Amino acid sequence: MYRYIRFFLFLFNPELAHHISMKGLKLACFFGFIRNKNTHSKPITIMGLKFPNRVGLAAGLDKNAEYITPLSRLGFGFIEVGTVTPRSQPGNIKPRSFRLIKNEGIINRFGFNNVGIDQFIKNLKKAKFKGVLGINIGKNYDTPIDKAVEDYLTCFRKAYPYAGYIAINVSSPNTKNLRNLQSDKNLEILLKALKNEQKTLHKKFKKIVPFVVKVSPDNSIKQLDSIAKLLLKYKVDGVIATNTTIDRKRILSSKYAKEEGGLSGAPLNKKSTNVIKHLNKRLKGKITIIGVGGIITADDGIEKIKNGASLIQIYTGLIFKGHGLVNDLCKATR
Repeated sequence: MYRYIRFFLFLFNPELAHHISMKGLKLACFFGFIRNKNTHSKPITIMGLKFPNRVGLAAGLDKNAEYITPLSRLGFGFIEVGTVTPRSQPGNIKPRSFRLIKNEGIINRFGFNNVGIDQFIKNLKKAKFKGVLGINIGKNYDTPIDKAVEDYLTCFRKAYPYAGYIAINVSSPNTKNLRNLQSDKNLEILLKALKNEQKTLHKKFKKIVPFVVKVSPDNSIKQLDSIAKLLLKYKVDGVIATNTTIDRKRILSSKYAKEEGGLSGAPLNKKSTNVIKHLNKRLKGKITIIGVGGIITADDGIEKIKNGASLIQIYTGLIFKGHGLVNDLCKATR
């Protein structure tokens, strides 16, 4: 069935197709055409949270927390929404998304387009989801790097009461200089501030909300080692490996190879898995790894888990393969 849906959606540009598919999913849910999908998986407790299964939706598909309820019907054990910033912003100029059909990949340069944290919270309050909800936060495009910590703290405080976990996005290639936050000095300042805030909010709300850091697949081994040391030093709850890549080695024949932005999907798979494998060696099981990047088949998901991921997420794979991939992954990783 999804083959026919995909054929229709792929007639449109990727951003328009996304809006059509999300509105269609919402309508199908409203009229009862989509029921809660039974993925036949065993629950697993990670970071103190009970996940119905290991398979989640990566951030970016539901930037404004508008489609949590219909997306939950697809069988995800957890859904990550965002990236959200303190203030609303339109993102980068269109066109900003490109579909690489032969490569089963997507290049995007959205640039954290979102409604802002206050409207975002209003949206997610309307959602009904029994799984774990992740909230992915970032900084506004015009906030200087040396002022970025306050942006993250603003979103962290406002998201805390509603989140299962909070993801710290310091690795998108689509916001100027954002990846500089992965440097030793900047990352340490940020992690220290967030860890202190987590302790304060723990006392205030009488619950601990884990936070995880999303890293780039383009980091060198030396950079990954430095990041791992800081994650251990500040006892961060988890790491998401990885974000999209600016590497174009696997798509040189594509007409979109020179387009700026982050590449996701099949071309990212091996690179993401290598990062997971390296971080797993350095973290030695002390910090949860969430694997994401190029999961197009059930075997891809298994490979991520074999190399150290406790949980996995999909995005581009959902677009190319449909919701059947969620069920396949759940069966393979239960």
